[in-house]
Order: sequence, then structure tokens, then C-alpha cells
Amino acid sequence: MRHLVRQDSPGYDYLMTSEEQIDVETFVALLNEDLGTEYQSIIQYTNHIATITGAEFLGVIDELKLHIGQELSHAQVLAEQVSFLGGEPATIVPSVERASDSRNALKADLRLETDQLERYRQRFAQANELNLADVAEALRPLLEQTQEHVRDLRTALGD
Repeated sequence: MRHLVRQDSPGYDYLMTSEEQIDVETFVALLNEDLGTEYQSIIQYTNHIATITGAEFLGVIDELKLHIGQELSHAQVLAEQVSFLGGEPATIVPSVERASDSRNALKADLRLETDQLERYRQRFAQANELNLADVAEALRPLLEQTQEHVRDLRTALGD
């Protein structure tokens, strides 16, 4: 049996139009893309923690170190869900954005986290529409923690 989802909720515009539908195979491919962005986050945070300088960012560095652990946990959850749904967890890492200074590094981190937040909102809704309640519940903590990351980075940037 193929599960199909109509995409007529806000926030789906960059993945598909409202007339398109998603099946479990496509959902797994999207989860694998999300997995790649978690790998990207781990590398990007590691690089930025090593290169961010300035007394005003000392507290931020400790927060980013916590984010790395959570990103690794997110990657593990995503890999498990991909496998649970019959897929092979991805090992591809998108390119990592390097920054010229500390503020730009944090802005790059915020862009990545904001993109991930939107993706997790979409994935949570898609899982529910596909009647994959267990997968949706596994994704909920990723969504909540990513919201916290966005708030933390906005605060660090004074937004």
C-alpha cells in the first residue's frame, strides 16, 4: 500500500506545490536530506566553535558545544527513522558554510538552523499525514530543540 500526502499546508512551497503528493519513498528521501543537514551542522558548529573569537562570544561558544551534541542526537534519530521505513541512511554531507568573522559564523549557523526548523515542521506534518505516528513522535524533539537553537542564535546576535 502506498501512502500519499497532499501538500496544502503553508510552508511546503520550496519542496513541492500544493497539488503534488508525497509517498513514503519520497518521505524517506527527504529524511535523508535532513540527515545530511545534521551532518553539516555538526561540522559547521565544530568549525565555528574553533574560529569564533571575542569576549562577547565566550558564553555563545559553550551553547554551541551543547548544540553539537543535540545535532548528533538528531542525526541518530533521523538515521533510525530512515532505516525503520526501509531506507538506507545517507552519508552525504552538504557543503559547510565558512565565515570570515564571529558574527558571520553565528549568522550562518542561524540560517542553517532556520532552514532545518522549517524542514522539521514539514516532516512532522508529512509523517502525520502518512499516518506514521511513531515517526512523527520521534521527530517532535528535533523540532523542539531546533526551535531552541534558533532562539539561542537570535539572542546571541541581538535579534
